[in-house]
Amino acid sequence: MSYRDLLKGPMKGVSWAPIRPCSNHSALLATASSIKQSRIVKPNHRVIQLEEFLGACMTDPSLVNNPDADRLIHGLRDTGYNFNTAAADIIDNSIAAGANRIDALFDMDTEGRKIVTFADNGHGMDAEQLHAAMRYGAPVRNNLASLGKFGLGLKTASSSVCRRYTVYSRRSVDQPIAKLAWDLDHVTEVNQWEMLREPVTDEEEERFEDLVGERGTMVVWQKCDRILDREYSAPGGTHEMNALKRKAASLSRHCALVYYRFLDGTDRRERDIRLTIDGEEVLAWNPFYLEKSEQVLDEKHQRIPLELSNGEVHEATMRAYILPRAKELSKEEQGIARIANHAQGFYIHREGRVIHSGGWLGVFGGVEPHTSLLRIEFDFGHELDDAFRVDVKKSRILFDPALEDLLKEILQPIYREANNRYRNKARQDISGGGGVDHSASNTNIDNTSGRKEPRGESYDEKTGEATIQNRKGRVVLHNVEKSDVDPGSVYIQPVEFLPSGDLYEPAMYPVGGSDVLRTGVRINRSHDFYTKIYMRAQDNGYSIEGMDYLLWALAAAELDNTNKDLEPLFEDIREEVSTNLKRLLRVLPLPDEEDLNGGE
Repeated sequence: MSYRDLLKGPMKGVSWAPIRPCSNHSALLATASSIKQSRIVKPNHRVIQLEEFLGACMTDPSLVNNPDADRLIHGLRDTGYNFNTAAADIIDNSIAAGANRIDALFDMDTEGRKIVTFADNGHGMDAEQLHAAMRYGAPVRNNLASLGKFGLGLKTASSSVCRRYTVYSRRSVDQPIAKLAWDLDHVTEVNQWEMLREPVTDEEEERFEDLVGERGTMVVWQKCDRILDREYSAPGGTHEMNALKRKAASLSRHCALVYYRFLDGTDRRERDIRLTIDGEEVLAWNPFYLEKSEQVLDEKHQRIPLELSNGEVHEATMRAYILPRAKELSKEEQGIARIANHAQGFYIHREGRVIHSGGWLGVFGGVEPHTSLLRIEFDFGHELDDAFRVDVKKSRILFDPALEDLLKEILQPIYREANNRYRNKARQDISGGGGVDHSASNTNIDNTSGRKEPRGESYDEKTGEATIQNRKGRVVLHNVEKSDVDPGSVYIQPVEFLPSGDLYEPAMYPVGGSDVLRTGVRINRSHDFYTKIYMRAQDNGYSIEGMDYLLWALAAAELDNTNKDLEPLFEDIREEVSTNLKRLLRVLPLPDEEDLNGGE
């Protein structure tokens, strides 16, 4: 009904005072409120409610355009969550509700139907609060510093994994358990934003009492069509069960980092929680390994004031840690440090929870081995959410270009220091080995289980023939040179030259001086690829290892697939590859002293 219609219809005979022009809704509300306060009524005139007046004047039904429930609720499944970030969003809600005990359980029946349950002992909700929480775009939390943010996480995170999710909750033991569910199939059927309110069964009540206790919340994911990356020919079988166990293990590793401050009882920055996944307690993993690393950012640069568009100023904090090289750590310590190319860079914390791990976020270039020891701890509170453009999953952050420049200026000396520490130690290792260091490659190949390679059976030194068992059966290799190589270079053996002139050739090496043969590769130091590429990369351990692994894998594949008829073909392939590489490298000069010293 329009404003004009009201004047002719329901508004006839209504007392009202002239209203001054209003430029916005708030001003109109204030004016209407003052009119209502005065209540000037003429005889035989009625007084209308303020809501009736405003609703009639300001609502045009033709402009109301509600979204299609079926299409939108399914479209919101694809907001960028993966399983780990979706599960973490549910755990965020538990922490925001004051829980100190959170459990996640994975179940699957014999027909492959998967169920994931999250239970906590937080404050819980009554029926009215649960109804509000289940709304897409739930009310803003009273505590803005909580880990929840947009009022969407419970719904979008859950539906990204499953087509039905049910929430059970209560605030005290003397209250009934409130229960509501979103079932996407039901929404499709009725094409309405309609939840399901079903009675709590005896089995559900028993499970709630067992997992939650007197008060708290339980979230159950059912119809989990997106929990695993593939479908299995035998639903509910061993392979699918193992895949579900791997998913649980992956979630445990994810949470160990994301909530490490909450899980570490010695870290007083956040309150303690106990998180279990399938009954196994999740132990904190601090990426900065404080027992072994060195904090290298001076105190004056550890606080960064940031001004928001409204003029408010809030601080972010930052620390920088350089870890020891992997070779300086024991095997157990290496497992704690987890030094890897992708692990360098920023670890962003929002309200104590890690929302981004690894990478340089535009401050520096891509990740590379020489800075793999450097990790940055960066903290901010909810007040800076808009400044960092935190997304609904709380798993993405963007730096303003001006902040990028500031961080680069602050961190550039530390970035250079981490680079130098890595390079200087690498030079010491290599100079002790007489050039390019292949020891890491040999160690890793030896430690890698399940390698695809032939089994060496015997070797006749007089005839130069080796008998191996490969994919073609028992095969005799000719012109095999048996080399009593150092045990440390069983797999990768650089030689001064190869008679063929090729870059590499397969080899069968003895183990510990015995007649047992092991697959290896000889690499020709005289070939241009070695002198021009390997030598330039001698300070870059990852590049050396990468090239070693490629050549060893080619040699192993050749030995595992060759026979009398195919042996000449593989020789021709090696010759052609080696010749092409020489031709391609003709224009590249030999490395000079600057190249060999890392460009310094």
